[in-house]
This record gives sequence, C-alpha cells and structure tokens, in this order.
Amino acid sequence: MAKNEKERAPGPAGGKQEKEVRIYSLATTNNECIIFLEELSGDRLLPIWIGITEGQAIAIRFSGIVLPRPLTHDLLLCAITTLGYSVEKVVVCDIKDNTFYARIRVMKGDSVLDLDSRPSDAIAVAVRAGCPIFVEEKVFANCQTLNKPITEDEVSKFKADLKNLKPEDIFKDLKGPKKATKEKEPKKDEEDSEEEDNSDE
Repeated sequence: MAKNEKERAPGPAGGKQEKEVRIYSLATTNNECIIFLEELSGDRLLPIWIGITEGQAIAIRFSGIVLPRPLTHDLLLCAITTLGYSVEKVVVCDIKDNTFYARIRVMKGDSVLDLDSRPSDAIAVAVRAGCPIFVEEKVFANCQTLNKPITEDEVSKFKADLKNLKPEDIFKDLKGPKKATKEKEPKKDEEDSEEEDNSDE
C-alpha cells in the first residue's frame, strides 16, 4: 500500500514524535530472532521479535557476504531506485493488537510515497539503502522497553542474556494493551520465501 502525500512531509530528520534509532543487537533464539532498536537521543531499547528469515536478511548486510544473486529486499531496493526514487527513511509507526507496523518513505522530486511494511522488511531495506530508521514515540509509549547497558560489564552480561531471552522474560509483568511482543507474521501459505534457487539462471 502506498500513500501519495500532497504536502512534503518531514525528511530524514524525522518529525517531533519520531525518535531516530539504530540496530543495537540482533539475537537468535531457537526459532526466531529478536532485533533491538537503540534510541539515539535516549537510553531506551525496543525489542521486536521477527522471523529467522527476516533476521538473516538484516544480518547478511553486516556480514560482508557477497551473494551471487539478489535477495527479495535487494530486488525491492533495486526496483525503487530504478524507478527514480530514493529511500529517505523507514519508520516503525504504530502498534495495534500486538502487531507492529512500519512504513518505507520513498521520494522522487516532489513525489512522496509511504509504503506499508512489516518492520523487519522495512529495516532490511533500510540497512541496504543506508537510510535512517525511526520509531514513533507512541510505539515506545505502548511497549515495554529496556534501558541500554552502560558499562562494559553490563554490555557483556546483556549480550550473554540475549541468547536465552524469551518474550515472556520481558513482557511477563505487563497487563492490558501494553503487552506487545511480536511483529505479526503472515500465514505460511502467504509468506514469500527468502530462499534463492541458485540453479535458476
């Protein structure tokens, strides 16, 4: 879903209610990944549970691995740029019924489009495009966040704890509408596999 905005919205600097973040850590559990987004102007960490495939798509950008053929997010970015647009930013913009929502903002001249996206896909595009990532303040307000570790010992302990972290470890004390843990995943029969068939030349 794309929305064409008549007035030029705030650029990469973000609006007043958008907090710029960066990837603090990406941890893998038995069957899913946790991505931690670090608030640049504060001390909050936002955890979002995502699928293994989506986590791999984000992690591969930082691994230095050169793939012989493009993955889905590479293809999406290529399509955007080939059409003359640039990715200005991505925003984790809302959370409803325990589901995170995001948008990818693309621009070409005076044309501004917001593409509806899952956060994992938006972030996978952002790390490829090199654009900033934002989280709206209302998302922080409606989720249980963690505080960033400060000392080297705290950082080491935090990263060690991530290996065994489960959603209930963070959200077990939450009640009511603030209990939000996972990015909603599509049904299996609707999922697009990120696996590439290298035999298909």
